[in-house]
This record gives sequence, C-alpha cells and structure tokens, in this order.
Amino acid sequence: MIDSADPRRWTQGWGRLVLAAGMLAYPLVTASGVAQYATGRAAVVGYGAVTVFAACYVFAAVAVRRQAWPRLWAFVVLMAGLFLGTVPIAREMAFFLVAVVVSMVVIRVRGWTLPGLVVAAAAALAVPPLAWRAEPAWGPAVAVVFTVLTVYAYAEIASANTALVQARAEVARLASEGERSRIARDLHDLLGHSLTTITVKSELARRLVPAGHDRLAQEIADVEELSRQALADARAAVSGYRQVTLAGELARGRELLRASRITAELPTATDLVSASHQELFGAAVREGLTNVVRHAQATWCAVRVSPSEVDIRDDGVGRVAPEGNGLAGLLERAAAFGGAVTAGPLEPCGWRLTVSVRSS
Repeated sequence: MIDSADPRRWTQGWGRLVLAAGMLAYPLVTASGVAQYATGRAAVVGYGAVTVFAACYVFAAVAVRRQAWPRLWAFVVLMAGLFLGTVPIAREMAFFLVAVVVSMVVIRVRGWTLPGLVVAAAAALAVPPLAWRAEPAWGPAVAVVFTVLTVYAYAEIASANTALVQARAEVARLASEGERSRIARDLHDLLGHSLTTITVKSELARRLVPAGHDRLAQEIADVEELSRQALADARAAVSGYRQVTLAGELARGRELLRASRITAELPTATDLVSASHQELFGAAVREGLTNVVRHAQATWCAVRVSPSEVDIRDDGVGRVAPEGNGLAGLLERAAAFGGAVTAGPLEPCGWRLTVSVRSS
C-alpha cells in the first residue's frame, strides 16, 4: 500500500485532476433532468440532492487522496442513497450519478469493475421502461461504461507507475549500497596493504636509527613514497579508476615481504593468467600477502600461479586472521567470476589461501 504522504499517489498529476473534476459534469446533467421532470418542492429536493451528491463526491475524492478508506466507503454509501432519491425526480438522468458511484468503488476495488458495470448499465436500461414506461436510458448506460473503464485504466496506469517509481528507488538504493560496499572493500584492500607496508618500514627505520645504518635514508624515503601512493590509491578507489593487476600486486608484495624480512618465493611471469582473471588474482595476492605480514608471524611465503588458480602459503602460526572486509571482498570478487576461495591451516604449521576459477 502506498503511504498517504507519498507525493506520487494516483490522485496527483494534471491528468488525474482533470479526470476527477470532469466527474462533476454528471451531477450537472442530473440537475438538468430535475429541471425537465420536476417542479415546485420536488425540484427543490432534487436540486438539493444533486448538490449534496456533488459535495460528497468532492469529499470522497479527498478521502481517496488521503487513502482514508473507511471515510470513502461512508461517502459512497451516502452517494448511492442520494442517487436512489433522485431517480423519481430526475428519472433516466439520475443514472448518470451511477457512473460516479461505481467509479469511486472501482478506484478502491478494481476487481469489482465488471460486476459494477453490468449492474449499473442494466439498471439504466431496465428501470426506465419498468418504472415510468420510458425508453431505456442508453445515454446513461454508455456514460457508465465509458467512465468506469476510463477510471479503471487510469487506476491501473497509476499503479504501474507507482510500482515503477518504487522499483527505481529500490534499484538506486541497491546501487548505492553496492557502491558503498565497493568503496569499503577497495579502501580496506588498498590502504590496508599500503599502510601495513608503511608500518613495517617505519618499525625497521626505528630499529636502524641507533645503529646509524646506511639504509635509514632509503627506508624513510620509501615510507614517504608509500604514503603518497596510499593517498593516490584512496582517491582512485573512491573514483573507481584504479586497475588491479597481478603483476603490479606481485611487485608490491615482493617489496612488502622484503621489508618484513620474510623470504619470498614469487613468480616473475604472469602471462599464463588470462586478462579476465588478472584483477581477481591480483586482489588475492594483495589480500593474502597483507595478512601474512599482519597476522602470520611467518619467515617464508610462496605464491604459485596457474591459469585457473593462485595459491598463497606461509610457514607462520596458522591461525585465522580477525574478521574484516578483506576476505569478504575477495569472496565477492571470486563469486563474480564463478570462482571459489578456500583458506585454512597447513600441517605442521602455516596457512594457505587459494582462489580458483573455472578454466576458460
């Protein structure tokens, strides 16, 4: 059900406003019937009934707009009673009011469209010959059919438009959530990798200060460069422009493991991996090596690459890293390629992370 405060209700819009106002023509037509068939007190009663009917219709339209359905049904019942009261006065012209009554019912319960049409049109055709020996009221019957079908079509279009607007809003919400997830994942991967390296190098530089080691200046320079790269990576992640490559992540990982004093066995060639899997395997290498440095307390790490798999192993303590966005992001990436991620301890020590895809 649409919220009453929703600005996209079916009653809004110029087309619907014109349709709603146009329905007031029917009480005017019925008033002409009162002028034709009634005089004196009967005419006053007829004009009063038509006026009250028009007022009830306006209030019923407001109830539809506010979705005050109990109030709508109350006005519909009152309008039906007023119609019955005008039949002896306006005769066949009174049946124009039936089009209004049935239309208000159809707005709320469109399943009643066909029964309402049949009953109203049949009444317009049958009552005049039976009650006052007149011709069947073909004009009111046609007006009932045309009006009710028009209202039904407008209501269906309005429902479809509302569903479309809601679907668009849902798509926009999901896209926004997806973009937030992408930014969170990329920031975690990019900054986590770079800042881990910065931390390792900073600690190494601090240890080298007392000894006056010749590498101090170079390590501090590397820290500065990595800081700049981390900033660039963050900007690229937000913009969605950064392209992850397996070769690039292996180069970064080699430097990270060297700075962490971990013996590295990394492949030097990545040509055997197809272009479509380069980004996924690069993300796996980045996540795996970052976790080795952060959590494994390892002295050795090896990366093995095949056309359908990248495998990362270390000789560390073999415990699971704390939960975060890294592995979840890697699982999402692998699922997009129809791949799988497996991780677990090795015997007698160490940890293994494997990302595999179907061979193309």
